[in-house]
Amino acid sequence: MAKLLLVLLALAAMGAAPALAQGPAGAESEPNRMQPWLVPTPLPDTMSHAFLYRPPGEGPFPLVLIAHATTQNVLRRAQMPQPQYRALAAFLVARGFAVLVPERPGHGATGGKYLEDQGGCDEADYARSGRATADEIRVAADFMRRQSFVRGDGTVIVGHSAGGWGALALAADDAKSVSAIIVFAAGRGGRANDFPNQICAPHTLKAAAGEFGKGARVPVTWLVAANDTYFAPAFSKQLADIFRSSGGKVDFRALATYGGEGHWLPETEGGVKLAAADLDRALRVVRTSAAGKR
Repeated sequence: MAKLLLVLLALAAMGAAPALAQGPAGAESEPNRMQPWLVPTPLPDTMSHAFLYRPPGEGPFPLVLIAHATTQNVLRRAQMPQPQYRALAAFLVARGFAVLVPERPGHGATGGKYLEDQGGCDEADYARSGRATADEIRVAADFMRRQSFVRGDGTVIVGHSAGGWGALALAADDAKSVSAIIVFAAGRGGRANDFPNQICAPHTLKAAAGEFGKGARVPVTWLVAANDTYFAPAFSKQLADIFRSSGGKVDFRALATYGGEGHWLPETEGGVKLAAADLDRALRVVRTSAAGKR
């Protein structure tokens, strides 16, 4: 009985614990005013641990939200270090953007329920998982656009792998809020069972790309390295073509070979340099608009 009472008291104490506050969760540091933040998610009891980067000054700055890759492996997700994308963030901050990198629910320090589960390989529901990722991106971006140092328009979503897949599901959103989408090797189910160039239910992935293209209004720049063994350029182009034929606007670019595995290109300084010209091309419209409003 005494042990049961202690357990009940512990549970009551946990339930009485104050909710984490949204907003800054620590001091700014270098480089690029890097600062931990807590931002909302679709789950009312789960805050996303995020890193925010900013140029000097008070802004308002256009926002870039970077959506990270994921894994179906529960243990790997739980042990995932909080994504930082420092090199990519530095590139974007140098061009006048505030950059948020939120860690989505079901990963690492954020924890909580994994909302974007695609299911098993044969019966994978890629459309549902992509829309779930899109909802997580949307909630975080909407919160940041309410901050005084962030512009309410001109948002850019940069997605990596499954994060890019979720970004594609956002292409039908209001183009006044999201001005551009950039994806690196967008997709889900790549390297099935850790085998290179093996994809779970590729026909289902293609069908979902067609769904995302319907009604798409935000232009997409689709980048993939020549040696990406998750979603090779030939397969990625098929996805991009299907997205385009369904109504989406896509600029597809196959990049040169990068490192030992091209899928991780956006996480490194060398990879960002390789993609720099294509990134600048995609960002030009937003930066021109921002300059005109100063």
